[in-house]
Amino acid sequence: MMEKRQLLIVSSNEDFVDKLVEQVSVNFEITRERSIHVAFNTALNLLPDTIFFDKTSYNRTSDFRNLKNFKSTHFLNKSFLFVYGKEEDLTILNKRYKAIIDEYLSDTMGIDQIALRIRRNVQSQCFNYWHDCFMGLFNLMAQPVVLLKQNNILLMNDSFKKTFRLDKTEGLKLTDFVNIENKAKVKTSLRNFSRGKHMKAVTKTSLLLHNDKLRNARISFSKLSRNITDQFIMMVDFSGNELQMDDSIGSHANQVEKCFEDNSELAEFSFTKREKEIISLLCKGYKTKEISDALFISPKTIEKHRSNIIKRTNSETILESIIFAINHNLVDLPKS
Repeated sequence: MMEKRQLLIVSSNEDFVDKLVEQVSVNFEITRERSIHVAFNTALNLLPDTIFFDKTSYNRTSDFRNLKNFKSTHFLNKSFLFVYGKEEDLTILNKRYKAIIDEYLSDTMGIDQIALRIRRNVQSQCFNYWHDCFMGLFNLMAQPVVLLKQNNILLMNDSFKKTFRLDKTEGLKLTDFVNIENKAKVKTSLRNFSRGKHMKAVTKTSLLLHNDKLRNARISFSKLSRNITDQFIMMVDFSGNELQMDDSIGSHANQVEKCFEDNSELAEFSFTKREKEIISLLCKGYKTKEISDALFISPKTIEKHRSNIIKRTNSETILESIIFAINHNLVDLPKS
């Protein structure tokens, strides 16, 4: 007997859901949720094959905007999304949410017709086995990863999109994220790497995040096969830890490593003496008044230094600056 597929029904209309479940329970393992927020967390955990969203149960505009979350990751993007709603909403929904909704079901349809559409969808789904396996592994990785064809980004995992806060992913290039003036040099080194004998490169560089913020990162390039020309992956790590790659497999492309490492050296810096004193005290848990008493400077001057520290580390908060400073060994940690 074929294993049942997973169906998530999001609706507050209990009577409607009961009738629908009765019609499709033979084909599906069914999960019901009334809250859209809870349903999204359930979907992340369940990774359902099909999601049925009853728009007639939710009247607030913000409720329906949250529907975008149900297609926000690679795994949820594989779910087939049915939206059930009023006939008069069809045109607007097709225009605004065409990329999200897979099929719109009108409230003029009967339960038996709706159930038939859902069951037929199960039979029509087909997959490219190896492509799905690769993309699944790709998006399970917590580190940002991209698949490159020389300088062109072919694919990026969910972690990369989240880290760099990307809404649009079409037509992006690696040089869009590298803080370097000589982009032609990067392109040349990537082209030579893709066509050369070396299998990998591990180095560090400065990457541009959202709002032109800079972060030093360790990056690793790796070919997936000698038989696949021009394509390779790049993994990004901001924690300061060295990415684990089997050093016994293949040789290193020194040209690529040096190209990016030279770039990172341009972005390295150290705090001024006063900034280092202040951030060291912040690491010990000192408040502004306590720092003022310890260093004999005014709270206003301390706030100015805090602001400079945030700007110099391209951070959004002082806590983010402290974490950056610790990860890059820019301050002496208090002895325990």
